[in-house]
Amino acid sequence: MLELTSDKSWEELDKLSLTTEHDIVKARQVIRYHAKQLRMGIVDQTRITTAVSELLRNMYNYAGGGEILIQAGFVDNKKTLIITCTDQGPGIDDLELAMSDGYTSGMGMGYGLPGAKRLVDRFEIKTEIDKGTVIRLMKWK
Repeated sequence: MLELTSDKSWEELDKLSLTTEHDIVKARQVIRYHAKQLRMGIVDQTRITTAVSELLRNMYNYAGGGEILIQAGFVDNKKTLIITCTDQGPGIDDLELAMSDGYTSGMGMGYGLPGAKRLVDRFEIKTEIDKGTVIRLMKWK
């Protein structure tokens, strides 16, 4: 299973499974709740929720679902909401192309990955063909 390195001091807030479209709605609600708990403003709550929604839609459509880990901790000395989305799907053939504005594999408008990256403070991605993709989003408080 693919992984990104993480800080052991980060607190786990929630762990969710994505198997149905309803899970996307539930995850959005849970992430907004945790953003509020960290006292993020409404704009930042909306940004992190929108970014995650884009990723979850991709996970559901292209990989058949996955797992969402929600954590909080300090990154670069800033209180941070950390969302890690992991799937065991087909992986992304051409990551550079997938991260370019306007690219679509045919199912969307082509703003998913680059749009999500613009909405957060840190964006990390690791993908491997036939093994899956893991994406971590971080939004500072």
